[in-house]
Amino acid sequence: MLVAAAARTRLFTLHPPSPLQKSPPFTLSFRNSLSHSPRPGPNPSHHVSAAKTPSHALSDAAKFVRTVLFVPPGLDPDEVTDDMVLPGSNIVLGPYAGDAKIKEIEFVKSSGRPKDCPRDDRPEFAMLGRSNVGKSSLINYLVRKKEVALTSKKPGKTQLINHFLVNKSWYLVDLPGYGFANAPESAKMDWSSFTKGYFLNRDSLVAVLLLIDASVPPQKIDLDCANWLGRNNIPITFVFTKCDKMKASKGKRPDENIKRFQELIRENYKQHPPWIMTSSVTGLGRDDLLLHMSQLRNYWDN
Repeated sequence: MLVAAAARTRLFTLHPPSPLQKSPPFTLSFRNSLSHSPRPGPNPSHHVSAAKTPSHALSDAAKFVRTVLFVPPGLDPDEVTDDMVLPGSNIVLGPYAGDAKIKEIEFVKSSGRPKDCPRDDRPEFAMLGRSNVGKSSLINYLVRKKEVALTSKKPGKTQLINHFLVNKSWYLVDLPGYGFANAPESAKMDWSSFTKGYFLNRDSLVAVLLLIDASVPPQKIDLDCANWLGRNNIPITFVFTKCDKMKASKGKRPDENIKRFQELIRENYKQHPPWIMTSSVTGLGRDDLLLHMSQLRNYWDN
C-alpha cells in the first residue's frame, strides 16, 4: 500500500488551490482540436529529439511547457516539441506510453461503500462528473462495447461504485454522478461522505478522469469538485465531453467554454492538470485518452 501511495504522489506534482493570483494570459491554441493530425507513436524511439527544434525556440517556450502542458513522468520539459503534444489536449506523449488497446473487459462488482471495493491493488482510473455529462456513453465508447455502463436519459442512475477489469490488469471505475437535481430524493446521495471516502482511502487510484461538459459554460459545481481534488492531492485529468457540438445554437461554442474553464482552473493551479477533448459521437480523443492512461499506468506499475 505504501509503495502505491508513493507512486501516486510522484505521478503528478499537484498544487492545492491557493488565494487567487495573477497568471499569464491563456494562449494555448486549439488548432488541433477537431482533427486527428499525426502524432508520435507509443514507442519512445518515435519521439522527436529536442535537437530538431532551435534552442532559442525551446527557451522561449519553457514557461509555457512548465505551466500549461502536462509533461508525463520520464520526460524532461526541455525535450518537449510541438509534435509530441496529443491533438486536442495539453498532454505530452512520453516514454512510458505503451499498448493502449482494450482487448477485454469484464464487470467485477458494484460496491455500496468504499471499503467494499476490490482489494487486489491493481491500478485503477475513476470516471467522475455531473450525472448528465455523458460519462456512461464515453465509457461504452472507450471499451467499444454497448451497455458496459448503464446509460439513461434520467440523471443519477449510477448509484454505486462499479469496477470493470480491463485486460485483466487494471480497473476502470464508474462513480456516481454529482449534482443530479432531477433525481428523486430517495436516490440522492451524500457525495461528501460516499464518493469522497473512496478518493481519500483508495491507494490503488492512479488518477480521476473528471468529465466536463464542453457544450455549456463552466459550472461552479465542476470547479468546486476540481479544487477539492486538488486540495487533497488527488491526480486528475480533465476530459471534456460533447466536443462534437461545435455549432451551438445558443450560448458559446465548446472550444470557448473549454478555454474559459481552463482560465478559471489556472487561478488555483500553478501547473495545469492534463486535459483532452473527446466526443463519443465522432470518436474524437478516444485513442489519445487511452494512450495518456497507458503512460500513467505504466509508470505506476514500474
